[in-house]
Amino acid sequence: MPGSPISVLVATRNPGKVREIADLLPGDSGLSFHTLDEAGISPQPGEESVEVHETFAENARAKAAFFHPLSDGWVLAEDSGLCVDALDGAPGVGSKRFSNRADLSGEALDRANIDALLRALEEVPAEKRGAEFRCAVALLTPDGRAETSAGVCRGRIRSRPRGGGGFGYDPLFVPEGFGRTMAELRPEEKHAISHRGRAFGKLAELLIGLT
Repeated sequence: MPGSPISVLVATRNPGKVREIADLLPGDSGLSFHTLDEAGISPQPGEESVEVHETFAENARAKAAFFHPLSDGWVLAEDSGLCVDALDGAPGVGSKRFSNRADLSGEALDRANIDALLRALEEVPAEKRGAEFRCAVALLTPDGRAETSAGVCRGRIRSRPRGGGGFGYDPLFVPEGFGRTMAELRPEEKHAISHRGRAFGKLAELLIGLT
């Protein structure tokens, strides 16, 4: 590996996602990850309209391509969301916007989305609350080559949130084989089975090898 870390721009303004990505790779990987804000990239015209595609993979590739010209060469983008069986796969690619609260961000938006999902599932019994988290990752290299991977984690939705870790819908999601929500799992437990952990696990060796 090179002596100095290679800077990878992650196409997100969510520091929680970047922390998870960094935790999923070996400490000596020679890579450093930065949010758009940390890289000094202010909100761009059209930034919020990039994720208009019908699949997570298309959205991830679109985000990486959008920010590639503003980067030092390496751009990593991921799109992930919660797909609930009883809601025909919703919120899906619209997970971040499920509450329709464009005025909110961060933890406030997470709470609004959780409340919206619980309302949507109010009449759905526990045995029919199957769901899965899905994640797609796209990496653009300095020469514009694209590499992709994906991961899935099955589970079920609780009737009320529990746990203070993670972000997004983690306090509602109980992964298969566990009695605790994603927000209650230790980081190493979550990384081993999460959709994001599985997607980045597939990409990690390739990413390190490319550098």
